[in-house]
Amino acid sequence: MLSPSVALRPEPFGALAYHFGNRKLTFLKRPELVAVVRALGDAPDVRTALEAAGVPASQHPAFAAALRGLAATDMIRPRPVGVMAEEKSA
Repeated sequence: MLSPSVALRPEPFGALAYHFGNRKLTFLKRPELVAVVRALGDAPDVRTALEAAGVPASQHPAFAAALRGLAATDMIRPRPVGVMAEEKSA
């Protein structure tokens, strides 16, 4: 899921992600990656988010690497155990 300290600003190339805690600015250079990052909050797992964003299976490894990079800088983080999409909307 998107870190609570991160804001996404849509751009023609994809989006800018700004982390208010560590003040890091990251360029998400593909609209598909932005769609995956947004889908992570509602999807039960990364594969489902990739599929929901329409990423072809052949590109899953590249997107997984990009997501690992985002996780390393706390732009995205694992969903807390027990928190499901239904609970978030309540």
